[in-house]
Amino acid sequence: MKYLSVRLTILLASTLVSAQMPAPGGSPLTRHYRDGETLTYHMTATNEDWHYTADASATARKTASGSYIEDFRWTGMTSNGQPITLSPAMAQFRQPLSLDPSWTPSMPDLSKVDLQLVGPITDLMTFYVDLWLMNKVGILQHPGDHFYVPNPQVASWADGTHVLIGTDHIDFDLNLQSIDPVKGTAVVVVRHVPPSSPNLQLPAEWMRPPVADTPNNWVEVTKTDSGKYLAEVGKETFDVLITVSTADGRILSASMDNPVVMSARECEDAALATCGAAQPHTIHRHIEIALQH
Repeated sequence: MKYLSVRLTILLASTLVSAQMPAPGGSPLTRHYRDGETLTYHMTATNEDWHYTADASATARKTASGSYIEDFRWTGMTSNGQPITLSPAMAQFRQPLSLDPSWTPSMPDLSKVDLQLVGPITDLMTFYVDLWLMNKVGILQHPGDHFYVPNPQVASWADGTHVLIGTDHIDFDLNLQSIDPVKGTAVVVVRHVPPSSPNLQLPAEWMRPPVADTPNNWVEVTKTDSGKYLAEVGKETFDVLITVSTADGRILSASMDNPVVMSARECEDAALATCGAAQPHTIHRHIEIALQH
């Protein structure tokens, strides 16, 4: 469910900047595409007790509309050190991503992908859309430049069957951290942070007090196999750091820390009125990608 939260939030962010806002020329982050160029990324990640790696390769091409995209295919994965045999359908699956500000991000069809790859697919998209958003805004030119993007929309990953409620509300804090002219790199930081007043509909009064140091911006209610309800509320953030080539705008490496500090209760009723004691818990994911040479 958290992966769905990630992808919905980043897509909502992409609507915040007008499609008529081209990035100015000369930006150190500008992506300069070449037809047919290839890129391969190796991903390493931890999701609580789960450790995995994944590999994706892409070829850049120009679309009929004139935008450039990178068509990624996923070529391998390991889970807790063991190789995973990908389904035959993955050989045909392509994930279009781009850093071209004239392109509009969109989600690939995940209905037929291997379940284990949903996380890697959406995490790679997080890196790309965060940098795409900075290129789309187009005003971050110098180290220390900063732009805050308030997000008016709440993301949902509820399916109505198992996940009855699943929402978060996250703003975007864009930062050009540094430029190294010798190495030819720029480092950007994108913080996905709680708004000052998250627009969440919390289903129970006990969910209102902040679990951490900000108002709660994440809530999930799931139905358990025993017919009870697991209700969780708390603070979710993402800290994304991306190293970019200033020569051509490629992502050279990136990392993401994604903690959710929460309080959970098991409840007897759908109204979440008859519940057990609060159980504090923190979900923590860490993802890294590196361009392979």
